Amino acid sequence: MNVMIPINYDGEQPTVSARALHTGLEVSRRFSVWFETNSQGFVENEDYTSVRESTEVRNNGGVQMRELQDYSLTVDMAKHICLMSRTEKGKRIRQYFIDLEKAWNTPEQIMARALKVADKRIELLKQDNVVLAQDVERMRPKEIFADAVAASHTSILIGELAKLLKQNGVETGQRRLFTWMRDNGYLIKGGSSRNMPTQKGMELGLFEIKETTINNPDGSIRISRTTKVTGRGQQYFINKFIPA
Repeated sequence: MNVMIPINYDGEQPTVSARALHTGLEVSRRFSVWFETNSQGFVENEDYTSVRESTEVRNNGGVQMRELQDYSLTVDMAKHICLMSRTEKGKRIRQYFIDLEKAWNTPEQIMARALKVADKRIELLKQDNVVLAQDVERMRPKEIFADAVAASHTSILIGELAKLLKQNGVETGQRRLFTWMRDNGYLIKGGSSRNMPTQKGMELGLFEIKETTINNPDGSIRISRTTKVTGRGQQYFINKFIPA
């Protein structure tokens, strides 16, 4: 059989170019008129989709690219148009499509399509894994730091927290960190309780107060109170200062 209408197998179902079918059927009418007549009763985006194709046009000794309107037809629609042509050529092309459909639905072809779909899914998963690996690598310094803090149940001084943050790329120091905590409502700003945790800081579990009893030379007793950052507080401020 000399009739060869190109079939597109890129999608889930094979499709046929309306322009290629128009040429194969040797229709004398203009393509736009022919398609308008033959597409009646069919549903766009179900039986056919509108596509644009580029073709070379020679003009005044040069070559220009010209866009043409085309339509991507389902094989069922193409078979129907062939039948409605009522020509010997139409019958032959319709049989050609029927034979292709039989080949398309053989167990071997079904398996081949399934493998192709599986390959595409694997490739997408690989791409997702690459993105995930990049995220993990980007997060790793912070995660290692946070995990180390989480594993420790030891409270530390605010100055020690400032050193840890600086070691992990945060431009801060003890005085700057104290100021930031006061300005942001974690430590009391003034009075006898200056640099003691605010109610907010204590309710969040960020701090604990270490009390030390000091015996003065005159026999009196003085109690020293020091603000320390809990393990939970260390994680909290890590998340505040070190970007994800």
